[in-house]
Amino acid sequence: MPDPKQILTLDDIKLLVDTFYDRIRTDELLAPIFNQRIQDRWPIHLEKMYKFWQTVLLEEHTYFGSPFFPHANLPVDHEHFAAWLALFTQTVEELFTGDKAEEAKWRANKMAQLFEAKIEHIRDNPHNIL
Repeated sequence: MPDPKQILTLDDIKLLVDTFYDRIRTDELLAPIFNQRIQDRWPIHLEKMYKFWQTVLLEEHTYFGSPFFPHANLPVDHEHFAAWLALFTQTVEELFTGDKAEEAKWRANKMAQLFEAKIEHIRDNPHNIL
């Protein structure tokens, strides 16, 4: 792995996203869920993730969407979110340093907490809409 650097450009975002999802696709727990949902549409998914993180971290507004709803009915629980977050954190820490790297980890943590809580709410209240 290269020495950690700042997250400053779209190329940095692509490195983060590509490295992270390469790990997801081979993770024993997470790969089956991601591969079943995404199937052969990985290039489309990765492009969305580039735009999402570019918008979030670089404040270059290229992502327009609602990130939660594609995840609402995934068969995941706390174990999955913990594994996802651990892989994301590991990837950021190996590749990047600085304020944007810390922000990426913080935002991923908040997103995991929120998505997990929303999915649990949906399961506990199947007749209520968020």
